[in-house]
Amino acid sequence: MTVSHDLSRRDFVKIVMAFLGAIMAVVIGLPAIAYLFSPSLKAKESDVWIPAGKLDSYPVGVPTLFSFTRTTVNGWENTVNSYGAYILKNSDTAVQALSNICTHLSCRVSWTQAVQEYICPCHDGRFNIEGQVVSGPPPRPLNQYETKIENGLVYIHFKEG
Repeated sequence: MTVSHDLSRRDFVKIVMAFLGAIMAVVIGLPAIAYLFSPSLKAKESDVWIPAGKLDSYPVGVPTLFSFTRTTVNGWENTVNSYGAYILKNSDTAVQALSNICTHLSCRVSWTQAVQEYICPCHDGRFNIEGQVVSGPPPRPLNQYETKIENGLVYIHFKEG
């Protein structure tokens, strides 16, 4: 018994067109898929030293608010976030930087010179000049940024992510 493997011209064209269509789909599709998923695969953590100005501009013993912004990229959306730190110059060679975010519910604290405390307006959380909890509901001290002084400039080590 002999089996005939005759292939009509129409069937041959269908097979070749399907093969070429598959190749075109892969060539166009893979970069498109990579483009769609690449933002979710990027690293989200940032680790940067923020210049906070000249050391001479900060008075000794008085916490001074320093505000800065960071742009984060979430997919194709750029978001500008505002942050703050209280810079406390202890001497000409030592500074301390505390976050201005309360550790209770993330409200912004403010330094009140009259009582020498950081006060959270949301639930009356209070912190001393070193950022330790004095009273109220905050569960822990204010977050502290690592600092360094180079060439007369103060730098804050900011980690995000």
